[in-house]
Amino acid sequence: MNLIKKFLASEDGPTAVEYAVMLALIVVVCIGTITNVGTKVNNSFNSSTSSLP
Repeated sequence: MNLIKKFLASEDGPTAVEYAVMLALIVVVCIGTITNVGTKVNNSFNSSTSSLP
């Protein structure tokens, strides 16, 4: 029981949660950006391929 009280009293728990939320947001933004860039590059290659004789 003392271990739980110490964990709740310390700031390590909330800090870890904040870092986890920030990491999750960064991962979501990175995945979205990579997907968007990948789509644009794919469209560019398809356009280049279709214009070749």
